Amino acid sequence: MNSLSVQTKSWNNGDIEGFMKTYWNNDSLMFIGKSGVTYGWKNTLTNYKKGYPEKSAMGQLDFTIINVKKLSRQYYSVTGKWHLTRTMGDLQGHFTLLFKKIHRQWLIIQDHSS
Repeated sequence: MNSLSVQTKSWNNGDIEGFMKTYWNNDSLMFIGKSGVTYGWKNTLTNYKKGYPEKSAMGQLDFTIINVKKLSRQYYSVTGKWHLTRTMGDLQGHFTLLFKKIHRQWLIIQDHSS
């Protein structure tokens, strides 16, 4: 999905705001991570900035897609792996994203990353 290319490029440039452009900018956005459930685009952005306060903490992001499933004309589910290469130690995990077509744009409305 093109959104994941945008995320990778933005993240690897240290641009969390650019990374977040692929998410639905709405209070109903749902992000599920190691700390539980977060609702809302602004809260998700705040959490990313806390967890990755500088470019060295962000490292270099790489995605591996495991499965893309069309759920309907408006929804796709994408499952994959993420990996951060960092001098302070690599991080990795899995994700499931729910994309919805909103105003002709595919946006992430739900992200479960571990």
